[in-house]
Amino acid sequence: MMKKVLIANRGEIAVRIHRACKELGLKTVAVHSKADQDSMHVMLADESVCIGPAAAKDSYLNIAAILTAAMITGADAIHPGYGFLSENASFVDMVCEHDITFIGPTAEHIRVMGDKITAIQTVKKHGIPTVPGSDGEVKDTQHACEIGDKIGYPVLIKAAGGGGGKGMKVAYNQKELCHLFPIAKNEAAQNFGNNIVYIEKFLEKPRHIEIQVMADQHGNVVHLGERDCSLQRHNQKVLEECPSPAISTEIRDKIGMIVANAMKKIGYHSIGTIEFLYENGEFYFIEMNTRLQVEHPVTEMVYNIDLVKEQIKIAMGEKLSHKQKDIIASGHAIECRVNAEDPFTFMPCPGQIKLYHPPGGLGVRVDSHLYTGYKIPPYYDSMIGKLIIWAQSREECLKRLDNALSEYVITDTKTNLLLHKKLIDNHDIQKGQYDIHWLEKFVKNISQDIEDDVSEAL
Repeated sequence: MMKKVLIANRGEIAVRIHRACKELGLKTVAVHSKADQDSMHVMLADESVCIGPAAAKDSYLNIAAILTAAMITGADAIHPGYGFLSENASFVDMVCEHDITFIGPTAEHIRVMGDKITAIQTVKKHGIPTVPGSDGEVKDTQHACEIGDKIGYPVLIKAAGGGGGKGMKVAYNQKELCHLFPIAKNEAAQNFGNNIVYIEKFLEKPRHIEIQVMADQHGNVVHLGERDCSLQRHNQKVLEECPSPAISTEIRDKIGMIVANAMKKIGYHSIGTIEFLYENGEFYFIEMNTRLQVEHPVTEMVYNIDLVKEQIKIAMGEKLSHKQKDIIASGHAIECRVNAEDPFTFMPCPGQIKLYHPPGGLGVRVDSHLYTGYKIPPYYDSMIGKLIIWAQSREECLKRLDNALSEYVITDTKTNLLLHKKLIDNHDIQKGQYDIHWLEKFVKNISQDIEDDVSEAL
């Protein structure tokens, strides 16, 4: 029986996991770097262990230190959160070798889904639609050109071991493909230690749609609809919503059941997210995340299900708390990722918080580790919180979000709150008419407007 969970992460997600554990009656252990000794998750946990200096490679990615912390505190389970070691199959193997429960899927499922080529081949076999492209690795330029000529340009060269938008190149014709292919292989080798690449048809104006699933160890699998994560910059999500403005109930149910049935055939257990590009009424699989997603709260708000608690209970060996017929959507939710960065250049802006005042009210949720006086360290991702809004309708949700952004106070560091404010004031966003390339163009235009205003003032 699980009694004590070590949270192998930091920041807002460590706080989020801690709260779920406490509701389940579990004790928590916080691990932290020297730079995070004053972080909220450290103060809230029942116990804490310093696992190294500020650099992530010496602390949050230090497997030996994390396992040692688990053993000296008597933790019988480890929750990885997202990022860091959450999709590291070797870490899962070592956790299990020490008779500690890993709160997540098996190492084998992480390996299968972590390799993009194997993942595509696996889900395709079980009925999930995929993007037209190469059937596995593309070894040389000649092979690449044969595929490009067959599926039509533009094409996308992708690293098999990549993720988060890294290791990708777009070629609009054969000449560009010949030029970019060796560059993509070289970058893949440098970034991921693996130069294997594959090719897919590049979709011009798709939306990024992801399906949330839960699967227990007894063969029960359910889906919890979709999230629209199309508002991205440099392939990093900025704002997410549930449900998608572009998906009907019929389409949602159809793709949801396709995904759930595939996960059952694969034998997957834990929570997970299957990500698609969606264009002209068709879904195209791009990857599966075998972990908790940053944007999981919008699903929780719409379906009134605590995904983190379910994930922990699945790891305990319990059956799912819900059957598919009992999972019913209610209302609309939007999440804004709050980052300590310049809202238009996206340069990180670490520093001390002089004043912190999160918004409140009905349907307003803030997941964050901030407090007045907290010093944001410069060593990690710039995300410092998430503002999640729920309302009965999308229109009401946007109005409530507008009010919440106006109430949100974080000084004296720059944040991207102004960007979110400008986003929801935009006509395209209000109408739900956007794709994965929309935000890049929007930010470019806004930045130009700011430069013009500065020039006129001078």
